[in-house]
Amino acid sequence: MLKGLKKDINAIRNRDPAVRSTLEIILCYPGLHAIIFHRIAHWLYKRKIFLVGRIISGISRFLTGIEIHPGAKIGNGVFIDHGLGVVIGETTEIGDNVTIYQGATLGGTGKEKGKRHPSIDDNVVISAGAKVLGPFRVGKNSKIGAGAVVLKEVPENCTVVGVPGRIVIKDNRKLKANLDEVDLDQVRLPDPLGQELKCMKARIRKLENYVSKLEGRD
Repeated sequence: MLKGLKKDINAIRNRDPAVRSTLEIILCYPGLHAIIFHRIAHWLYKRKIFLVGRIISGISRFLTGIEIHPGAKIGNGVFIDHGLGVVIGETTEIGDNVTIYQGATLGGTGKEKGKRHPSIDDNVVISAGAKVLGPFRVGKNSKIGAGAVVLKEVPENCTVVGVPGRIVIKDNRKLKANLDEVDLDQVRLPDPLGQELKCMKARIRKLENYVSKLEGRD
């Protein structure tokens, strides 16, 4: 657990330019506090001490604003930045070096039992307000854009934007599996809807010019 904590602290140091010291990370980062609480709650949950695990999870949510079900499996080097409003469901599986921003949800759909939440592979970035809903996998090195709603599997090395989520980049750049290679850019993402509207405006303008010529008003 201490080795995992060290990796979590290093993840924050490497990915947050606002960090000034390790002490600041330990005292001031609710994402780290939520992960520590979760490690304890998950340990209890695996040993079928369900109620105590849920109580610890509830205390963590009250103190940090981050809700992680004690049944969720979380790897090392996971950084929950800001974190307010983050929800991680019971059967969620998160790999190493994953970054999750505020308001993100890793949730399920329906009332079925068993696996009903997503599996997030290594080096994935889930941007602010994104919703990943269902028992599918998000592949390594992929990035979910802010506000996207992802309802189906995402291959490795992809960027997903929109509602519902659409893959707009695939294999443009393959990232290495280490902390320094995690791409945290949430802003310079393609806008397929905006591009489509731009094409439609150009086509309408062309049609208007054509109609104008037919009517002899050119």
